[in-house]
Formats: sequence, structure tokens, C-alpha cells
Amino acid sequence: MTRQTHQACTSFLAGKLATLDGSTLIARNEDNSVAIWPKRTLVHPENEVRDLHFVSKNNGFTTTLPATSAQYTAVPDSDSREGDYGESGINGHQVAMSATESAYTNSRVLGVDPLIADGIAEDAMLTVVLPYVDSARAGIQRLGHLVSTLGAAETNGVLFSDLNDVWYMEILSGHHWVAQRIPDDAYAVVANQLAIEDVDFDSPDFLTSPNLRQFVQSHRLNPDGGRFNSRHIFGTHSDQDTHYNTPRVWFGHHLLTPSAFEEPTSMDLPFIQHAERKIGLDDVAAILGSHYAETPYDPLGTGSPADKTKFRAVGLARTENSHLLQLRRDVTPQRAGIIWQAFGNPAFNPYVPFFAAGDQLAPAYAATNPTYSATNPYWQAKLLEVLSEAHYHQNRALLADFLKTSQSQGFQRVAAGDQLAAPSAHDLGTFNAATAEAFATALQAQIGRLVQANAEQSALSFTMDENL
Repeated sequence: MTRQTHQACTSFLAGKLATLDGSTLIARNEDNSVAIWPKRTLVHPENEVRDLHFVSKNNGFTTTLPATSAQYTAVPDSDSREGDYGESGINGHQVAMSATESAYTNSRVLGVDPLIADGIAEDAMLTVVLPYVDSARAGIQRLGHLVSTLGAAETNGVLFSDLNDVWYMEILSGHHWVAQRIPDDAYAVVANQLAIEDVDFDSPDFLTSPNLRQFVQSHRLNPDGGRFNSRHIFGTHSDQDTHYNTPRVWFGHHLLTPSAFEEPTSMDLPFIQHAERKIGLDDVAAILGSHYAETPYDPLGTGSPADKTKFRAVGLARTENSHLLQLRRDVTPQRAGIIWQAFGNPAFNPYVPFFAAGDQLAPAYAATNPTYSATNPYWQAKLLEVLSEAHYHQNRALLADFLKTSQSQGFQRVAAGDQLAAPSAHDLGTFNAATAEAFATALQAQIGRLVQANAEQSALSFTMDENL
């Protein structure tokens, strides 16, 4: 399989007072440039045996790793020859990380601080950061130190959370970065743009690379004069932004803050937004699986050909890994982290809940899967996605009922796990495996229903004489 780049993701973050149950929440679609790029899930044990001299298979980035490490989960590429691409996980200190949201820096900034070819990139970030941090702030500080001292190969956004805080970090250039804590009562949607706006250098809710303000001043990079708007200084303002990026942010705001009356091509959509109701996991799932339903821009809708292809949707056939990383504050620490994991497009695939403290997610999820297998979760999800998109309008009720039932099933499994008496990591791992089996059965049943429904819609059909 030819190596493809990971790109074009969509991210969501919400503070603990913005969510229904007081959880902190980060979520993201990991998209690719091709429709099929197999993923799997792993649980790395505490103090895992590893080479402390880390070298990226992707670009040769090198660093020395700490001697001790926490347990952590990851969702790597099944084919790791070009790098781990661990992407998303929760560690044993109840710290969640999702990396990355690809973005772009403007040419004037890259002219004075270009990206570094062998600097840190997406493939390595989770592997060299998540096992070694005990808070979201510490995650930013570790990754920031690597960027400032060793350089960055890409412009990226990175999501961090712990039981109390949610942070969004942006790598701005070869050696500079900024991070903002999401207010407890707010949320953010990010779509392949540098998004952070005005930076308050005196506030504990912001972290930056050393001498960021001086760097901007000395190179005369600030178009606004008296304010320090990171998006204006480092970001882009292009046709790609207005048709590929900002519409996804607009639709997320449209679902949660409809009274904002924003325009899908606006270049001034706020980074920090406030919902008009408490945010549930089902709301986030709806955003990450969205394709502008009930608007003229829905590629599966009834708008004009020009409108249906005007904007890039959120949920795509090229979505490989979609995850909601939930950290709950009203349970014991071993039950706090829930990984809601979906493969494929979440417009059609359910999120399966796993306790992050378990010693496994499930054997089938960890299996290598380079080619199609009817029993592998990644390939099951891709098959379900293809069958669901075919004859979408005729099967809309069937698709909606499945996702609703699956969400209920997920909440029921989490509630059942919460009833386990003082579970060990092995107990939670066994429970995770049972959850995976239950959802595999449900997915297979939905695949069967869609095969039957789609067969009835075949163009190679004819009204038959009932006597024949």
C-alpha cells in the first residue's frame, strides 16, 4: 500500500461546565487522503520496554525518551513502516491527547522561521508525549519544548485534556507555538486552520513558546498593531479556507449555537463559542458525522450540483479514526477515562465505549488488518459505510435507528462498567472485549439489513407478474 499523508481533520473541544455530565471532552476525525487506510488500537503498558533513543520512521526526527512511562492507549496505522501515527489516547494519569489537526502557516512567517524537515511531526507526537505527562498543561509544555528546541516539521493543532482542563495548542512555525485553555463553559470547533485569536500573555489560560511576542515584533509580522491575534499573524486567508475549512466550523456552531447567525464562508468565526444547551456526546457525534444535512450544501441532499459540492463535509469516506475522549470527574480514577472509538465515517458508524484503564480494548481491535476481513472492526466499519451511503435516502430511517440504538447501547455498557466492584485493569480489559463483541454483533446485523434493503433498490430489477 502506497504511503499516504494524514490530513484534513476536524476537531472538537468542550470544557467541564459546557457538557451534560461535567466531563471534559476532546474529539477529532482523523482523515486521510485515501478512503482506505487501516487503523487498529493498542494499549501500551506502564514502563513498556522500548528504545529510549527515539527515531521517527517518517522523517528521522530524534529525541531521547524518559526512562519511565505511563500506560496509554493509541490508534496507530496498521502499517507502521512510515511511523506510528498513534493519533489519540488516554494515559494512566487521566490525560487525553489527540494529534493532530493539520493547518497552514502563511508565507511571511515561514520566510523567517521555516518548518524543519526532521522536526517533530504528527507521526511521532503521541508516542513521545502522552506516556510522559501527568496533566494537560504538562503535555503542552513537553511538546512545546520539543518544538522550540528541535523544531517542527508541520503546522499542527493538538488537543489535550485532563479531569479539569481542556487545552488547544497550535504549532505556528518551525520553532514557535501557542496554546489556549478552553473556558470551562465553552466549546471550540477547529477545521484545518490556525484558530486561536487574541493572546493574553499575562493570563494563566495561555502558554506560548519563549519570546513569541518578541519574534513577531522583531520581524514586523503583526498586521493588527496593538493586539496580538495569533490567527491573523500566523494563519492564512484563502479560497481554501472559505470553502474547505470555515464551513465545517460554521456547521458545528449552527448545531450548538444557532442564534449566532453566522455565515459558512466567514473568516471571522470565533474560536471560543458558547452552546445554547449543555453538550452531550450525541451532539459531538452529530458534528463529527455531519455533512450539512437539511441545507443546500449536503453532498447527499437535494441541492443543486454546485451547492452540493461547494463545501467539504465533516464526516467523510476518508475518515479512518473518529474518537471522543471523555474524562469523567464523578467516578473513581480507574473509571474516569472513556474512549468512544469509531472507525470509518461516523455519519454511519457508532462510537464504541472502552474504559481507558483496561489492559486491552479488544483483541480484534488490536489485530493487524492490512487486507479486508469480515470480522475486523476497521473493515466492518468501512463495509457498513459503503452500504449506508448507497441508497442513502431510501434507507435514512434504517440508518438513523441504528445510530440511535447504538448510542443507547454504548451508554448502557458504560453504566454496566460503572457497576463493577473495584475492577482491576484486567477486569476492565475483559469488559472492554465483551463490549467490542456486542457491537460487532450489532454491526453485522446492520450490514445484513442494508444488504437486503439495497438489493431491493437495484436498478437490475423489474415488476414481476405475481403468477410467475
